[in-house]
Amino acid sequence: MTDRLWRNEGVPPSHRQAEVSFENKTVFPPIMKYALTPCMLVLAAALTAEAAPKRVIVVTATKGFRHSSIGMAENVLTTLGESTGAFTVVDIVRGGPNGTNDVEVAEKLTLEKLKGIDGVIFANTTGDLAIPDKDGFIKWIENGHALIAMHSGSDTFHGYRPYVDLLGGEFLTHGAQVSVDMYNQDRMHPAVRHLGPVWTVYDEIYEFKSFDRTKVHGLLTLDKHPQTLVPGDHAVSWCKDVGRSGKVFYTSLGHREDVWTDALYQQHILGGIQWALGLEKGSGAPLDLANKLSAEEQKEGFRLLFDGTTMNGWKYRRDEGKRSWSTQNGMLCNTLAKDEHGTDIQSVEKFRDFIVRYEYQVPPGANSGFYLRGRHEIQIFDDFKTGKPELGGNGAIYNVKAPSLFASRRAGQWQQAEVRIVGQKITVVLNGVKIHDNVDCPNGTGSQIDDNVDQPGPILLQGDHGSVGFRNIRIKTLN
Repeated sequence: MTDRLWRNEGVPPSHRQAEVSFENKTVFPPIMKYALTPCMLVLAAALTAEAAPKRVIVVTATKGFRHSSIGMAENVLTTLGESTGAFTVVDIVRGGPNGTNDVEVAEKLTLEKLKGIDGVIFANTTGDLAIPDKDGFIKWIENGHALIAMHSGSDTFHGYRPYVDLLGGEFLTHGAQVSVDMYNQDRMHPAVRHLGPVWTVYDEIYEFKSFDRTKVHGLLTLDKHPQTLVPGDHAVSWCKDVGRSGKVFYTSLGHREDVWTDALYQQHILGGIQWALGLEKGSGAPLDLANKLSAEEQKEGFRLLFDGTTMNGWKYRRDEGKRSWSTQNGMLCNTLAKDEHGTDIQSVEKFRDFIVRYEYQVPPGANSGFYLRGRHEIQIFDDFKTGKPELGGNGAIYNVKAPSLFASRRAGQWQQAEVRIVGQKITVVLNGVKIHDNVDCPNGTGSQIDDNVDQPGPILLQGDHGSVGFRNIRIKTLN
């Protein structure tokens, strides 16, 4: 195949790749050849028989949109199998020249044809494919075989719920192609262990429905919407154990040709394929999403106010208010549309003197707040572009004092705060910078629950102004 690293239109210069022939690109180092003695030939034959490549069928049939990267996908998958010896592509089911031939799909994906096959790869498939026995196909996967799917493999079988449940998620929509920083959720798994804690990719990023984080093993994820940067759970890749001994691996990446030819992506899908085929070890069980204290914080006497998975210990300030808060992938998120108003939430427990630590992130232009005793607001605001501390700016003690130094981070980045209140004196450290030192706050700062400022009160998170995400909220009471 002579396809080339395709068009760079619309790609930021920092993400463009040189045009090189995929045909000449070395995916993996070539296998060295040596002269073998008769004894070595016998041993090699035994080892080959024991480690025969797994047999897979690649399916690129489409009944909806047909990606231009499908030809590249077929080439890459075949080459990865040949180069590693891990698997052999025994057939490619294309569904006809225009991806609309049901006869080919129906003939090649019968249960009889799947005998002796270890797994099926849905590479950018779309629509309701003409598999003759869909229920039997699902059971075949669950009984010890592999389903591997890339990109629009989740835009397949929308009308057949068992497939959606098996895969673990269903394509909903996507925005413009964009560069995203994905978090690696399991650095021991073969699909992502070659990546660092964060992997940056320019591609078409999917949003999902019918996705339940508690039923999959997360591999790559976003903690905010890829376009709006509103905090939330946006999965990118996952895997799962299914049925008695089946395995599913899915990555939503792979819209673009230059993604398919990227070495990191190739290792990503190779690791996922090898795991699904039982050639590499790794977990397929759901992750523990609970927030956790460090050993040092436990020793210091801190405890969690938000467990990472439930809203236990929190209540809405107003019973009639909009239920705008939810727990998402270890985060406590207030999600609002433009010009929409939500509701404040507050801790059930009350506190007087304490140190509280918390992390938060906001989308561009967002406004929120963290209230001590429900009466003193530490402002949360997207003011990075201003570059200067202001009375209403991020980290300000609202209506009382601007930060002494500007320490804000960009919208979409996590920020860390440590706040100490003893009596009416407040000290704030934002992103490692002390911005308030024993500031006297004898009165409420606005929108307080009441004016009894010296009495114990709840931790209150402002939810009526804009979207915001919190995590790792922990507190240490004093005196």
